[in-house]
Amino acid sequence: MGSWLELIAIVGHPFAPHQGSWLIIEPAVLTGLTLIGALYLYAVGPWRRRAGWAPDNARVPLGRFLLGLLVLFVALQGPLHELSDYYLFSAHMLQHLLVTMVAPPLLLTGLPSWLVDRLLLWRGVLPLARALTTPLVAFLVFNAVFALWHAPQFYQAALGRPLVHGLEHSLLLATALLTWWPIFSPSARLPRAALPVQIVYLFAQTIVPTILGALITFAPAPLYPFYAAAPRMWGLAPLTDQQIAGLIMWLGGALIMLAVLTARFFRWLGLEADEPAYHMLKR
Repeated sequence: MGSWLELIAIVGHPFAPHQGSWLIIEPAVLTGLTLIGALYLYAVGPWRRRAGWAPDNARVPLGRFLLGLLVLFVALQGPLHELSDYYLFSAHMLQHLLVTMVAPPLLLTGLPSWLVDRLLLWRGVLPLARALTTPLVAFLVFNAVFALWHAPQFYQAALGRPLVHGLEHSLLLATALLTWWPIFSPSARLPRAALPVQIVYLFAQTIVPTILGALITFAPAPLYPFYAAAPRMWGLAPLTDQQIAGLIMWLGGALIMLAVLTARFFRWLGLEADEPAYHMLKR
């Protein structure tokens, strides 16, 4: 660690922050989000009517999908982007929380089932999607990618390299969509897991962020030289910044998963409670 810090002290911080504004817009991110939004609006509007995929009064949860895009915009642009890319590890961890835990459920629940089911009919899509969205595979893929990118060597490699950093965020978002699919699937062809499976699955999803968050929180020294050498914000020492980041991963991710788990558990109890009455009516 000392050699890294000495090297950075000699050559300077890996790359200089934008000066004079906290409202910097990254063209690649803005273009990508705009393109996704435009394709969505075209698919649920003109494309649906032209192809006859669904009647005009078919449900379109437009607000949720656009809110998911807004969450990604807030995470990847402007002040949070500047703080996470140049100054604070804790801001970067908040960014990852929004990208992996907040935006994906909104995007998935914002997709109409009739649209997803149609897209899954494209040649070769359904078998691949079925394999990737099974709970075990989705769990392993997301957590492997998540853990790998938070290893100091890979995390450090992404900082100061926009292309690598963009790849990191793209993989985190893509695998997060997979990992949330068994919980929030919008498709009848690839339905959500059974409620008991969802409950176990959501509990298991808290394990890796808890372990990684605890390791980061209780590390005796800064793990990421980039942030140790960054200009200090609000008087936060590098180790304090790292501890806050660890708590965001540890508690933030776990609380979101446990909140969904609790909702699914009570829904399951409700279904269980309704079963005797259902059988009485069948007699």
